[in-house]
Amino acid sequence: MAVTGAARVWVWVAAVATGLTAVGLALLAILGDLDTAGQAASIVGAVIGALALLVSVIALLSGSSGGAGGGQGRTVRAGRNAIVAGGNITGSALGKNAKVTGPATAINPPPPTPRNGDDVRARRNGIAAGGDITDSALGEGSER
Repeated sequence: MAVTGAARVWVWVAAVATGLTAVGLALLAILGDLDTAGQAASIVGAVIGALALLVSVIALLSGSSGGAGGGQGRTVRAGRNAIVAGGNITGSALGKNAKVTGPATAINPPPPTPRNGDDVRARRNGIAAGGDITDSALGEGSER
């Protein structure tokens, strides 16, 4: 995943802060006494752990996974002999012996609406779409 914009700035801020903290703790251990350095390292570790927990909770609640799909969070499931599409279905023959005949109907579909977290599920022998179904033959033996 490429880091861009504000995320790139925060990565650099975190890297610089981590480096400065490591240098400061090393200097404290060398120039000061080891007990003080140990106590400081404990406090710094606790603060960094709390910040890491906060960032992970924010990422979990915002739904950004960073994986395939750009964080859409959509689950697409199909039962036995089911047909499922995560988006729009246009001009298709879906089902046993379904046929699309003749020219396609002229349609001007609206731009796809971004959907976050909408699950799409079709049970056994079902048909489901996460978007619009247009100009299609749906079901067994259907024709358009």
